[in-house]
Amino acid sequence: MLEKKSIDYEKAVLIGVINAVQNEAKVNEYLDELEFLTYTAGGEVQKRFTQRIEVPNPKTYIGSGKMQEVQEYVKEHEIGSVIFDDELSPAQQNNIEKLLRCKILDRTGLILDIFAQRAKTSYARTQVELAQYEYLLPRLTGLWTHLERQRGGIGMRGPGETEIETDRRIVRDRIALLKKKLTKIDRQMETQRSNRGSLVRVALVGYTNVGKSTLMNVISKSEVFAENKLFATLDTTVRKVVIGNLPFLLSDTVGFIRKLPTQLVESFKSTLDEVREADLLLHVVDISHPNFEEHIDSVNQILDEIKSVDKKTIMVFNKIDQYQAETIDEDDLITEPTSAHFTIEDWKKTWFNKIGDRAVFISALNKENLEEFRKRVYDEVRDIHVTRFPYNNFLYPEHLDEY
Repeated sequence: MLEKKSIDYEKAVLIGVINAVQNEAKVNEYLDELEFLTYTAGGEVQKRFTQRIEVPNPKTYIGSGKMQEVQEYVKEHEIGSVIFDDELSPAQQNNIEKLLRCKILDRTGLILDIFAQRAKTSYARTQVELAQYEYLLPRLTGLWTHLERQRGGIGMRGPGETEIETDRRIVRDRIALLKKKLTKIDRQMETQRSNRGSLVRVALVGYTNVGKSTLMNVISKSEVFAENKLFATLDTTVRKVVIGNLPFLLSDTVGFIRKLPTQLVESFKSTLDEVREADLLLHVVDISHPNFEEHIDSVNQILDEIKSVDKKTIMVFNKIDQYQAETIDEDDLITEPTSAHFTIEDWKKTWFNKIGDRAVFISALNKENLEEFRKRVYDEVRDIHVTRFPYNNFLYPEHLDEY
């Protein structure tokens, strides 16, 4: 008889600060996302702590009174991890660990941990390992206790190395080795991309957990791993897709997120070459998320970093089946309508109108409006193809009965 498998989630608490840059509503939204990240990593959030503080404490990030409150809660409830929404300095992390005597993580460390869990291929594991070592290097302060100093004595006199210097040298050597390995793999992947011929390349981009992999599975009839968790897809997947009689290559790339660690952007730039070399981007947006406009800005910011923000793009607004506009009662004369009360038709009359026919509204899960989506993609890919190969124009007529 098979035993029922149970998952033991690690107890965690979250900490965020309210200041001039981020108000209470914004902090709560960030902590919602941090809680989802924690769940993805295998943690269960027991409590959230927030403090209104203009400048984070240089020693402990939050004030001494709030730290005392966190300390008592951690001890009483046997909390395994305390997770901060912003990146901590090495000194702050070290000081907080001494006070709370449990694992201290910041948003960057948490995202790196999720990436380490999700990396399946050698290439992805190498990229994540490089990002982790670059994150760890400045934090090598008093982490190890296996040596006080290297031993001296007869024949051993000289400058020598302290324990921390030895560890730093080992980490730097490992970083150099990983960079060499990535350079070699990059050359191999560049060769693979050059061997794909002159097919039009289309890349799916977007915030994490917006349904890119689900859409990939629907239109390419493949079995890319998809799950309702952040960063379910880490390795780039490329499939040949045929719409009508027109073939093209479709890439599913890693999802983006706010406050994406610099180390990850750097180490994953080679993976994002699929985006840089794409002829057309399908920017997938979860329209059911209350802050989807900020998600669009976050994705565009990262696309700008990798010099791809000006590429030809179709905005694909996904999860229309889950979209629900807030309503105002007829006798309510006080509540002011906001964007939260917009229906999808209302949204189409706002800045969406400037996008014109480059905006498509679908549900990849329920396969709603996919015919319109396929036609829109077909038209764009066809324009790129006949521009590249004018003599092939007759192969792809202006209109097809079926997509």
